Amino acid sequence: MIRKLRKKFVLAAVVSVFLVLFLLIGAINVVNYRSLVRDADGTLQMLAENKGAFPRQMFRPEDLPPLPEGVSEEMAPPPAERPDGMFREPRGGFGELAYQSRYFTVWFDEAGSLSRMNLENIASLEEDEARTLAESVYALGREKGFAEEYRYNRTVSDGETMLLFLNCQRELGTFRSFLYGSIGISLLGIFGVFLLLLLFSGRIIRPIAESYEKQKRFITDAGHELKTPITIIQADADVLESEMEEENNEWITDIRRQTHRLTELTGELIYLSRMEEENVSLQTEEFSFSELTEETALSFQSVARAQGKDFRLSVTPGLLINGDRKAIGKLVSILLDNAMKYSPENGWVELSLTRVGKLARLRVRNSSLPMEPGNADRLFERFTREDRSRNSETGGFGLGLAIAKAVTEAHRGSIHAVSEDGASLTITADLPLN
Repeated sequence: MIRKLRKKFVLAAVVSVFLVLFLLIGAINVVNYRSLVRDADGTLQMLAENKGAFPRQMFRPEDLPPLPEGVSEEMAPPPAERPDGMFREPRGGFGELAYQSRYFTVWFDEAGSLSRMNLENIASLEEDEARTLAESVYALGREKGFAEEYRYNRTVSDGETMLLFLNCQRELGTFRSFLYGSIGISLLGIFGVFLLLLLFSGRIIRPIAESYEKQKRFITDAGHELKTPITIIQADADVLESEMEEENNEWITDIRRQTHRLTELTGELIYLSRMEEENVSLQTEEFSFSELTEETALSFQSVARAQGKDFRLSVTPGLLINGDRKAIGKLVSILLDNAMKYSPENGWVELSLTRVGKLARLRVRNSSLPMEPGNADRLFERFTREDRSRNSETGGFGLGLAIAKAVTEAHRGSIHAVSEDGASLTITADLPLN
């Protein structure tokens, strides 16, 4: 149990760190990517509004580019009147934008044919490559997006379609480098946290482990210490009965009944404590799980008939497992006993044993009094009962299913309980086959 608790603690801590880093790194990279797209779209919008060129105010007089088609010298603002506003704002980054941006422009006529291209502002692209890229983007019909390393923008004016392509190779490269770097550093951080947790988790849960070990030791020691006085009480009751003239004295009978219950309780507590040990020693052997299940079920058929319950049995033959035959028999007996005790009068009980892959699946279903639908694994806790009002009728201690779980886990199996409809209970135990 302590080993499982330690594994769960380490797993929960690592998953928590992973989720925090995933959300943090994810948010940073999303913001980074959206900023990249926003800047690229802003540049393309500026180019689109100026018919495929940057405004002339952004250039020095000696670097003025040719005027866009349809714009005369009279219409263009002279360089001397260049404002000291947005194009000169250092924080806005527009001062060098016209000199830093690499782009090209392609026009399509109304028939969808490429009419002309302008590749003067890009040197890394041949005309054939630009034509192929532009035609593929034009066929998509999208207004904006990414095509390879280019962010594009589509505008339509007077029946003519203009596609602007802005080279974002450097920006995308920076984004990818940061993305991969942040992922790599996060993974190293998670691995580091995992190693630290492996080193210190033992110290963290040591108080819990010590408390649990003391509890188990107390149960075992108390159980052994109780055996002697219980045995003496039983012997004294026998002597007392032999000296009394009255036979079947109710007080003597009650003493015997209660000492018998105490003997059963101490036996179950000691057995449970032994089965929950991490290195429990089992008398393992290969045996037929099918035959053992049928043999155990036979003893419950008479009980079912006496209680007017419908008992159905379905066992797949030839299922072999390696384990403690006595402990597995106790597992089957506990599950059937629980089903018989807690199913209502004239109810039904089903037991099935089937092969599921490399597992032998033992399933016990029974009708039950109304209970909460859904997961019912709480029943495997010690001294837990679904119907506490029947304690005196059933005579159990609430340890049976806890023992069943301990036996299953000692054989590297798993066990679960569920109430699908609130009117029945299904307990499923999976054990590895040979």
